[in-house]
Order: sequence, then structure tokens, then C-alpha cells
Amino acid sequence: MIEGARYVHTNLIARDWQVLARFYETQLGCVRVPPERDYAGPELEAGTGVPNAALRGVHMRLPGHGANGPTLEIFSYSRFADGPAPAVNRPGFAHIAFVVASVSDARREVLAAGGTAVGDIVSMTTAAGARVTWCYVTDPEGNVIEFQSWE
Repeated sequence: MIEGARYVHTNLIARDWQVLARFYETQLGCVRVPPERDYAGPELEAGTGVPNAALRGVHMRLPGHGANGPTLEIFSYSRFADGPAPAVNRPGFAHIAFVVASVSDARREVLAAGGTAVGDIVSMTTAAGARVTWCYVTDPEGNVIEFQSWE
């Protein structure tokens, strides 16, 4: 085991980091952690392996975790690599999940804010016997979000 390992953040590359940060603020209660980031130069190029790399963005404190909790790091690069759209069944990181009071209300709010539905709202019993209601939606840039509510 790696000594001292502690979860810190998940990075999300956005076409427009300011618009996406506002979405996560207004819809999910994430809070900006100053300062905004604005990086470029040889160290960034060397660390990312991206020639002429430049990026800007912000860390967003995730709701329910307090001042020292993990963040969602939302950055935009000065240029983007092409790639497939996010999908819930593609190997690799697939979605970010939030516990909410009402899955249907959360889904409705995200759809009204420019997100899209992925599948239906469903309820199921887990292998541990707990009952969960959940659904997938996307944020305005197509990144998958799961909403869940436990009984």
C-alpha cells in the first residue's frame, strides 16, 4: 500500500471551464476554492506531455465534505484533443455521483439547466439489501452524473 495516500480531487476537462464551474455551483452546491488556476510553460508541458500546454480553471469543493474535503478540478486547455463522447459503459472514469434528497427533482433541475437524460429513473435493491433510487444525466458538456437517493 502507498503510505500517506489520500483522495484529493478528480479532474474534469471542460470546453468552457467558467460555464461548467457555474453549473456545478448552481446545480450541485459545489464551492469555488480560490485562487483560479492559470498555468503554462515548460513544467506544464513536461508534466502533461502536451506541447505548448496552457490551461485555466478552478477547484470546486464537493458538497457535504467541509473545508478540507475533496474537489472537482475543472480546467480548460488552450487546445483540445479529439475523443469519443463520455459513455456510462466505456472503460475508465465514467461518472461522478451525488446523493440527493429527490432524484426526480435533481434530474429535472439538470435538464432545465442544459443537461440531458441518460436512461430512466430506477429503483433497485442492492446486494446488501438496501433500496436505492438512481439515474444518470449529463452536465451541459456531456459528462455523466449519477443522482442517487437511499431508503
